Amino acid sequence: MTETLAPTDAGLARAAALLAEGELVAFPTETVYGLGGDARSDMAVARIFEAKGRPRFNPLIVHLPDLEAARSVGVFDDLAERVASAFWPGPLTLVVPLRPSARLSPLVTADLPSVAIRVPEHPVAQRLLRAFGGPVAAPSANPSGKISPTRADHVLSGLDGKIAAVVDGGACAVGLESTILGLVGEPAILRPGGIPAEALEACLGRPLPSGGDSAKPTAPGQLLSHYAPAAPVRLNADKPEPGEFWLGFGPEAAGADLNLSETGDLVEAAANLFHFLRQADASATGPIAVSPILEKGLGRAINDRLRRAAAPRG
Repeated sequence: MTETLAPTDAGLARAAALLAEGELVAFPTETVYGLGGDARSDMAVARIFEAKGRPRFNPLIVHLPDLEAARSVGVFDDLAERVASAFWPGPLTLVVPLRPSARLSPLVTADLPSVAIRVPEHPVAQRLLRAFGGPVAAPSANPSGKISPTRADHVLSGLDGKIAAVVDGGACAVGLESTILGLVGEPAILRPGGIPAEALEACLGRPLPSGGDSAKPTAPGQLLSHYAPAAPVRLNADKPEPGEFWLGFGPEAAGADLNLSETGDLVEAAANLFHFLRQADASATGPIAVSPILEKGLGRAINDRLRRAAAPRG
């Protein structure tokens, strides 16, 4: 059985001790719950892939408590320093060159010469990272390709018995994974997420293209089919067809079975997305129809997750 730990000093000390023993511990961040393992241990990282059923060619994000610690595993040029200083701690992952002295397991980076790093803002994540005192590899704490967890019970529904513990820190505030900004070569957004592209473009003073390859991922979250419920998903549905569960957005979807935000608030919709997809999947007897979402700000990240949820599954 997987232990459920409270976010107390004693609970976090237990979680840090389990990580030090090479065990896996799920913990809350402001985005989603992460499945943590010692990023320096081949065995711990291999256990992450095994527990999730995750493809080995898909790299992991390394979580650290601050920029100083991040510099120990990645090489930060002036541009990376500027972005990190502006948005960390927070829902942003930076892909930078791997520092040769980092001592990370090569499984973390999928043998790439780069590493994805994040400094989370969530106070429980911060306390756990400081208690552990080392880099923690942590993809989302769910079976690979399924809906990401934003509550401890979501973690247990997919991974109970497969991991040592979960720290229950309540619901995640952002509800979408971090934005991933690639800074190896020309800057590019590798995955939209909790930081809108517009904010990054304003910081860098330039437009940012989208990058990445679903066949050869350079960062997490780039696989074509991902974040998927069991039920088929139909997008841009102004109204449901007979037998469909309607996941609405905005006042136009007043009759929806669930509404991501009745007022059309993208922040609220992002926070509700994965939890409501889980509820829809549990209730649906047919496909899930999803209302159109504005393609701006956080709407870009919401639509990215929905397109991957609706993609053909092989």
